Amino acid sequence: MQDIYIDDQGNGFPLVLVHGFLGSSEMWKPQKEFLSKYFRVITPALPGFGESYKVKSQSSINEMAQTVIKCMKEMNIEKFNLLGHSMGGMIVQEMAKISGDKINKLICYATGSVGNIPGRFETIDTSRERLRKEGIKETVKRVPKKWFVEADKAKYFYLCVNAVKKITEETADNALIAMKNWRGLENLKNIKNNTLIIWGDKDLSYNFDQVDILNKNIPNSEMKIFKNCSHNVHLEKPEEFNRIVLSYLNK
Repeated sequence: MQDIYIDDQGNGFPLVLVHGFLGSSEMWKPQKEFLSKYFRVITPALPGFGESYKVKSQSSINEMAQTVIKCMKEMNIEKFNLLGHSMGGMIVQEMAKISGDKINKLICYATGSVGNIPGRFETIDTSRERLRKEGIKETVKRVPKKWFVEADKAKYFYLCVNAVKKITEETADNALIAMKNWRGLENLKNIKNNTLIIWGDKDLSYNFDQVDILNKNIPNSEMKIFKNCSHNVHLEKPEEFNRIVLSYLNK
């Protein structure tokens, strides 16, 4: 699709990684480096985010899901493994709803099935209000710190800083609207794909109830909990995260 940035590394069976709110393709750096030895790793930057900052942002999870599906179609990728983080976890659930037959294995990571995210460190409405009052610069200084146990001292925090260099208030607000208005709860029982659910036990965005609902309602699912990790497990314990993903996909 025009101007959408898609990083494409490695050979083998495709693995598509979908980033979350305020993310980018670069946010998967440690995953690309390791997993591209085993898979063809495809990491799009969603419209308006990261390297796709010039593309008009979208305000619905369904639209974002359709965009990723369309990108795969244009790349002639018929079947793939799919991993989504946070808002990206909502997107991959929506993709499973639209065209689950294209997905080999599904990984829902640090995400939930209800878009207003009960138990989040602040409500989506509060985030939107603060974005309006304080502006995008304050939002991107404030929110990503919550994704790491070590806040802005974390080794890979710089990837979050890079991701938001060119983001606009409109893109951030559209994503918050998209999340708030989305609901995937009723569809969980229809997800037929083998599904791994990953969660960090110090996550301030999604509490245990959110991931537990996924695990209890997706028929062929299992859960892996990382200790002493917040929302960005893949950047807090990348080696362990990568090994678990590899082992699950190869199983």
